[in-house]
Amino acid sequence: MSTDISRAMVLAAGLGRRLRPLTNTVPKPLVKVDGKALIDYSFDLVRGADISQAIVNCHYLAEQIEAHVRQVTDLQVTLSDERGELLETGGGVQKALPLLGNSPFAVLNSDVIVRDGNSTSLKLLVDRWDPSKMDVLLLLQPKENAVGYDGIGDYSMDVEGQLKRPEAGKGAPFIFAGIQIVKPEMFDGIEAGKFSMNVIFDKAAHNGRLFGLPHAGQWLHAGTEDALKIIEKKIREQ
Repeated sequence: MSTDISRAMVLAAGLGRRLRPLTNTVPKPLVKVDGKALIDYSFDLVRGADISQAIVNCHYLAEQIEAHVRQVTDLQVTLSDERGELLETGGGVQKALPLLGNSPFAVLNSDVIVRDGNSTSLKLLVDRWDPSKMDVLLLLQPKENAVGYDGIGDYSMDVEGQLKRPEAGKGAPFIFAGIQIVKPEMFDGIEAGKFSMNVIFDKAAHNGRLFGLPHAGQWLHAGTEDALKIIEKKIREQ
């Protein structure tokens, strides 16, 4: 089942500490990988899902983000200014809700590169979205072929696609791939301020309405300088 998802938010406000010294003078979303800014890979996914409106939050070196998105002419890009306070992922999305509207929307992390075949992963997520049973739908990457990831995994998934976190200290086969669809009402009752999107994910999971879609393509996490080198090598090998 699919429904109209007309807006996407690209998270671009982080400090990028693990990429220093690269990020001493350039915000992480504008760090180039194979000659292309990280945030532009996210814009490609937005375009591929036939979404025309993008909201981008900014905090660190915000004027550079602002100048960059002004050059994007084929999407309607609006800035959500977090220069006053860095709000983390959940708080950033919550602050942008007036720009995102009353319908479900997509959210993309700008520090991952998701590469697909004929149909982009965000388009597949939109096609899978079923608001009658889902409050949040996450793109998931199988842990064993995630480039730039060294954690224990985030979720297990049943045959219906419903997600469950692992028990404390145990691993899980899937990681959250940094792309999601979420209903705006999931933020109801949550106090404004700094918080992670994990608060929203756990709320949906508690109600049995957190679902996932496995990603079959390439997932590259730009967490460190060493990871960037590996990512560029992977991209050039394709």
